[in-house]
Order: sequence, then C-alpha cells, then structure tokens
Amino acid sequence: MSETPSLRLRQRGVRAVALVLAIAAVIVVAAGGLTWAELGELSTTTVPVLAFVLAMTIVAELASVAGVFTVLSGHLALWGRGRVAMLWVLVLVMTVVITAFMSLDTTAVLVTPIVVVLARRVGLSPLPFALATVWLANTASLFLPVSNLTNLIAADTFGPHPSDFITALWVPALTAVLITVAALSIIYRRSLRGRYRFDTPAEVADRPLLIVAMIVVGLLVPLLVSGIPVAIVAGGGAVVLLIAFAVRNRGELRFGIVPWRTLVFATSLFVLVEAAHVHGLGSLLASTSGTGKDLGSLLQVAAVGALGANAVNNLPAFLALTPIAESPLRMAALLIGVNLAPLISPWASLATLLWHQRLTSLDVEISWRRYAVSGLLLVIILVPVCVLALWVS
Repeated sequence: MSETPSLRLRQRGVRAVALVLAIAAVIVVAAGGLTWAELGELSTTTVPVLAFVLAMTIVAELASVAGVFTVLSGHLALWGRGRVAMLWVLVLVMTVVITAFMSLDTTAVLVTPIVVVLARRVGLSPLPFALATVWLANTASLFLPVSNLTNLIAADTFGPHPSDFITALWVPALTAVLITVAALSIIYRRSLRGRYRFDTPAEVADRPLLIVAMIVVGLLVPLLVSGIPVAIVAGGGAVVLLIAFAVRNRGELRFGIVPWRTLVFATSLFVLVEAAHVHGLGSLLASTSGTGKDLGSLLQVAAVGALGANAVNNLPAFLALTPIAESPLRMAALLIGVNLAPLISPWASLATLLWHQRLTSLDVEISWRRYAVSGLLLVIILVPVCVLALWVS
C-alpha cells in the first residue's frame, strides 16, 4: 500500500520535531545544563529502556517478515468463527494479557502489527483494533511490576514481593481495563456487528525461518516475566533473529529496522526533562501535588501525574514526581496518573510512539486530533474513577 500525501507530510513533521528536540538536547548538555554525574544517573534509568525498545523493534520487524504475525492473525480469525464481536473480544483479551505479562511497550511493538494484519485479512477497518491496542497498552499496565517500567521503579514502595504490588493495585487496574473496554466497545459498536469471511491463509515462503521466529516470540512471553532484565531478554531474541536472517534472508537486514527516530525523540525528551527537573521542575511539581492521603489529595497527585505525562512523557514525569509519592497510597495514585493518562498527546508514553511507528510502517493513517479528543474524554473519566477505586479498596 502506498503512502498518502498527508501521511508523508505527518512523517516529515515527526522527523522535524525529533530533529528540533535532538538539537535542543545537545545545546542543553553543551551549555552545562546537566553535569556528567547527572547524565550518568539519567542513563542508568533510561538506557535499559531504550535498549529494550531497540531490541523489541528488531524482533517485531523480523518476526513480521518471517510471517509470524500473518500466522497469528490467521489463528485469531479462525477462532473468531466469522463473528466480528467474537474477534473483537479475542483481540481485547490478547492485548490485556500481553500488556500485563510482557509490558505496554511489547504490546505496542508486537500486537499492533497482528491486529492490523488481522483486520485487513478479514476485510475490516484496522482503526478500531489499532486504537484498542494503544489504549489498552497504557490502561492495562497497572497489574504487575513488569507491565510498565514505572511499576518496576515504584515496586519497592509497596513491599519486597510482587504480590505486594498486585494487592495494592489490582482493583484500580481491573477498573481501568473495564472502563477502557466499555469505552472502545461503545465508540465502535456499529463496526463490531455482523460477520466476516476468512479464507485459508497461504503458505509462508520460508518455513524454517518462520519456526525460528515463532520460537523466539513464544519464549519472550515467559522470559520477560522471569526476573531477567528485559533488555537482556529482548536483546537475546533480536540476536537470534539477526543470525537466522543472516543465514536465510540477508536482504531483509537493513538499517530501516532500527527505530532511529523513536530513539532520538525519546532520548532527547529524557535529557530535556531531566535538565528541567534539576533546575526547579521537581520543586514546582511537588508544590502542586499536596501531601495528604485523603481522596482529594490522591486525586491531586494523580492529576499532576496525568498532566506531566501528557506534557512531556510518563517516565520522566514519574521520575520527577517520585519524591512526593512517599507512601504506598500516594505512589499508587501517581502510577494511576502516569500510567493510565497517556492517551492524549502522541509523546505521552514510549508505547504510543512505538505504536505510531508500527502503524506508519504498515501504512495506517490516524488523525491525531481525533485521537487526542477521544483520549481526553476517556482520561477525564478513567483517572478519577480509578483513584476512587484505589481509595475504597
């Protein structure tokens, strides 16, 4: 499918923004806005994240070429038994489970191409499935410590065991998923009626390469929740696929499989926000987030987290606000704000950037204005209700 002029224009706009942010980050560092010690501390948190993103994107690109997503989408189409509503339920369940156990970034990279290929193969619009993927990637990321990097950083606040985190947040996590699923199903209720036809898929060209890619993707599921650093797990999977393609299909090994624009954008954003934090942003945020544990104070913490995530990005916003979330209850409220609210601005979470990159590579065009408006309406309901669920649980 060829790119439309509007899609090419938006891609040029994204490249321009990434370039401007990169130049600004270089200027800030060159001017001494961050010391080497501060840069080192920042890299301790962000380099593993960026390495995970790099490796998972390579895995997704090569798995797609090998036919993994074509095969998986074919199975989902068969399990849906020709009913659009059943197919919708399967996609929602798959997205929630992968987000909970493999992280929202994994969902953005791996699930997005599955659902787009699936929708196109059965003659449906990919937009409902694509929006479901990115919304649930964010709103289903409260269940486990591994579901979101912010959770991993915050986990010790709740106790030494993952069960402590789950006990504290399972009620708002479940509430967030139910609200998101209800909103999506209402928005696209007319598109979810009726039936679809699905023909038996064609044979994959290189079956040995497909088998290797399927094994890699399958092993990622348990290994990403095994306690091994996720960057190492994803990196191992990427190396295996790179070797397999070097042997079987070297022509697909090109520089385009590396998400350069996303990495530059995210790195620049982390540097700029950290510099702002060092020079007073943290104090300003702390002064607006209160100190109590009553419902009003928890709503205030979540609101500041939500605004920070959409203004800059959820990870730097969370890092800036961590000092004011000194108790498990306030930390849970902060996680609700920074995890659930990145549904408005394109840069609010790394998962959203990765999701958009996958859509671009699949020639799927979205309206950011419509995305922002619908996301805002959901966030206005989602965050307060989930904070209330936290408070009464």
